[in-house]
Amino acid sequence: MTECKEPKACSILLRGASKDVLNEIERNLQDALGVARNVVLNPKLVPGGGALEMELACRMMEKAQQVSGVHQWPYKALASALEVIPRTLAQNCGADVVRVLTELRAKHAPSDGSGLFFGINGNTGKIENMKDSEIWDPVSVKQQTFKTSIEAACMLLRIDDIVSGIKRVPDQSGRKAADSDAEGEDDTFGDARDG
Repeated sequence: MTECKEPKACSILLRGASKDVLNEIERNLQDALGVARNVVLNPKLVPGGGALEMELACRMMEKAQQVSGVHQWPYKALASALEVIPRTLAQNCGADVVRVLTELRAKHAPSDGSGLFFGINGNTGKIENMKDSEIWDPVSVKQQTFKTSIEAACMLLRIDDIVSGIKRVPDQSGRKAADSDAEGEDDTFGDARDG
């Protein structure tokens, strides 16, 4: 591949001991080509190993402490959701999940950015500086992951009609809209009709 001069198309031949091994090699190659494509299209990288997610989670928890009342719960929920990535990495590499997450959270706790590069090395299961270990993630992948997650959450909220604490306005004939025939009944989420 590197010695081709102005190639218009290239072929890659894969060999494997069995069909299963060959399929796995093909999947790995497609993943590697996808990563290379993402880096070429957007050549920005962020620290891997769950470092970015833990840094964002710590900053969200910090922000939650500055907000009063129920308005702090979305910040805490998002922080908890972001911690799933480092938790999953710790589980997958066989590390002590509670100890590793506590140590990683402690590294990211200072808001001066000193712990920004600390993440979990998937090979050793230890907390390391991702810059020194050269473990990076493409920014485009992180952006797409966050966008997809937020869109999925919004879709679920819309589908399940969870955010429906607003009373419906009666129509012109004095009746409530849609499904309520009972007089004086509040048509809000969680009323007596739900069971």
